[in-house]
Amino acid sequence: MSWRSFVAVGDSFTEGMDDPYPQGGVYRGWADLVATRLAAEVGPDFRYANLAIRGRLFPGVVAEQVPEALAMRPELISFAAGGNDVLRRNFDPVALIERFDQVVADLRESGADVILFRFAGSGLAKLPGQRIVAPRVAMLNQAVADTAERRGATLIDLNADEEFRNPLLWSVDRLHLSALGHRRVAAHVLTALGVGCDEEWMLVPPRPEPSPWLAARAADLRWAGRYLAPWVKRRLTGRSSGDLVSAKRPTLAPIEPA
Repeated sequence: MSWRSFVAVGDSFTEGMDDPYPQGGVYRGWADLVATRLAAEVGPDFRYANLAIRGRLFPGVVAEQVPEALAMRPELISFAAGGNDVLRRNFDPVALIERFDQVVADLRESGADVILFRFAGSGLAKLPGQRIVAPRVAMLNQAVADTAERRGATLIDLNADEEFRNPLLWSVDRLHLSALGHRRVAAHVLTALGVGCDEEWMLVPPRPEPSPWLAARAADLRWAGRYLAPWVKRRLTGRSSGDLVSAKRPTLAPIEPA
């Protein structure tokens, strides 16, 4: 099947952090890679929008992006949200899971095919608070799988891919995917859609050898100062990394040739 229009909805995962275009200023990410490949299949009639904004919580994605996506009436929608919510102290799994199912139902009722994701929980393994965060991720992933089956959505199970335990697939901030990670996600999506992709996107370098204990602790301290402390400060002040960021592709438009 060929889709003539694709709208991507979500947070930093879908915006494309941390996979910058060579010219800088904008992130590429798996969704842009998928859209480019779909455009090559369909031709000049293909249209793509990416409404995702880093830092967005689930309620924000639903209130701001979902209505815009539905108004565009695309043939294909990707929906990935909730990853930021599991890191918040006031996370309400029951409310989020119930709303998640209804949102996907609304997307499917529009006539669009829908892509959902089970998050690679291993990517959060180096973050603090695993005793609290890990069960939340598992709960959200199970809810996504249940909704995908119930609503007839396409499920991309990143959590089942052991290669996401390779730190080279993750950014230095330990939260977002690297360019290699985004390419692997794009390959999974295209495969699930029955569309071919560059085989190199699934290639992963060997995992690096573990660092000596002292070097690893020094790296942890550098990471905490550069990434964890600013994140905590934003939480305490009620700010978000996406407060001054707008969607990179807010309207359905053709893909410009590379």
